[in-house]
Amino acid sequence: MSKGKEHHDWILRRCCGSIAACILTLAVVVGFVVLVIYLALHPSKPSFYLQDIQLRSIDLADPSISLDVQVTIASRNPNDRVGIYYKTLHAFTTYRDEPVTIPVSLPAIYQGHKDQSVWSPVMSGDSVPVAPYVADAMKQDIGAGYVLLHVKVDGRVKWKVGSWVSGGYHLFVNCPALLSATGGNAGGAFSMSAATAGGGRNGTTVSLKFTQPAYCTVDV
Repeated sequence: MSKGKEHHDWILRRCCGSIAACILTLAVVVGFVVLVIYLALHPSKPSFYLQDIQLRSIDLADPSISLDVQVTIASRNPNDRVGIYYKTLHAFTTYRDEPVTIPVSLPAIYQGHKDQSVWSPVMSGDSVPVAPYVADAMKQDIGAGYVLLHVKVDGRVKWKVGSWVSGGYHLFVNCPALLSATGGNAGGAFSMSAATAGGGRNGTTVSLKFTQPAYCTVDV
């Protein structure tokens, strides 16, 4: 075999080896990208639970409600390798599917693997218009010794895997909050003003307490 042919075969083997190495490297990179995308698109959604709610005041004047509450709501990231960015979060309170407080912004945060975060916003609504039956229904519930409110959080989240960050996903959280005259948790007495038939106001001292921490439904 001539030296020219040996040299040609050596160059051919080098080229084939380089091509094979490039293909292997490309396969590894593609596999890593696929893994990242899979983890980013299939993370476990965060869990939320309502730790406390204090109903400070209520003013019922048909057809509107004025309400002042402070809530403590916590979230936990259940993922081992996926971080969560909470973006543009807004919390508000509803009664019988009617908003009774103005949405308030919650601080945007990053939640690492298995981390937990807590927010304690104060939510108020001054003469929030509601359907005509809603204020009457709340008066009846308070008279019966309980009120079921819902604390809701609306916003967007992003998933983080390594240095890669996903696009935004819509987050909606719904937390039931049962307040009762026989509740066991902290909660103080407040003065309820309800419009009377004669157009005046009748101040009544009411004490409703948050019964127990509640798990929330989470949609992402």
